[in-house]
Amino acid sequence: MTPAMRVPEELSARVPVEQRGPGLDRDAVRMLVSRGTEVAHHTFTELPRVLRAWDLLVVNTSATLAAAVDGWSGHTRVVVHFSTRGDDGRWAVELREPDGRGTTRPRAGGPAGTEVCLPGGVRLVLEEPLSGRSERLWWARVAGPGVVGLLREHGRPIRYAYTERDQPLSVYQTIFALPSADGAGSAEMPSAARPFTARVVAELVSRGVRLAPVTLHTGVASAEAHEPPYPERFAVPEASARLINATKAGGGRVVAVGTTAVRAVESAAGADGVVRPRAGWTGLVVTPERGVRVVDGLLTGLHEPEASHLLMLEAVAGRVAVERGYEAALQGRYLWHEFGDVHLVLR
Repeated sequence: MTPAMRVPEELSARVPVEQRGPGLDRDAVRMLVSRGTEVAHHTFTELPRVLRAWDLLVVNTSATLAAAVDGWSGHTRVVVHFSTRGDDGRWAVELREPDGRGTTRPRAGGPAGTEVCLPGGVRLVLEEPLSGRSERLWWARVAGPGVVGLLREHGRPIRYAYTERDQPLSVYQTIFALPSADGAGSAEMPSAARPFTARVVAELVSRGVRLAPVTLHTGVASAEAHEPPYPERFAVPEASARLINATKAGGGRVVAVGTTAVRAVESAAGADGVVRPRAGWTGLVVTPERGVRVVDGLLTGLHEPEASHLLMLEAVAGRVAVERGYEAALQGRYLWHEFGDVHLVLR
């Protein structure tokens, strides 16, 4: 899919699939499967039959935070999107304007010294842009009670204008989400894993497909055009590294559930293709030039054209396969965004 192609507004998934009709569960979404330039149409419940015994699914255990909080900057209403917590206690935040429809629109970032008053006596002060490339996200110093408690008491999930209404936080948690002891999590849902249900996982396991957990806490996704992803905190535990390496050695396929899982696994892979336990920050941008060292497939949602996402897909499957898959998704009227359908790309 090229940036020139645009997704019709009616193909945006406005509510979760389980709210579209009686008897539907999260796994009722459609699944486009791409193998090279060949595409096939499935439902997500068919995933266990599409994969093979000894394949390995790498899943992200990051929990979604209620990362949007209303506040005031002087006499102006703002919405703060808490993106990423730094090692120094500061938070990377994005300030947005309420749009009068329950969602937000972008606003100019900064300047340094801007103060925002939040509920519960919390106050944040913008200090410096997160990156010299953009002033959308700023590092902010937070004073008053902790941010974790603020989000728990006054936060709500980040929501964009293509959705119909606010949803409870539980709607944005995947089956793999594990609360972090320090309250860390993702500003937005690692949405590729949303269709997984207990019955799908049980059938996968019964057919010999294994799962390896990793963690990557993703920041806000409302990136500007051609803005590369920012560094994010991740962890690949020893047991998962062993599973990944054993799968590769045994001829199985390593299929990442979501671009976050790709970023985590590839950040832990050496030039020799061996995955080693790692934890910390990753600034890796997976591109066709860099390629992938470990991942053989990717299960991902359908998103608007955005450079870093498309480059990662091309790194896994190649440009022609990605364009053919997106053309088929448009022709087949697949639904886009976090509540939409999914795309399984196999090399």
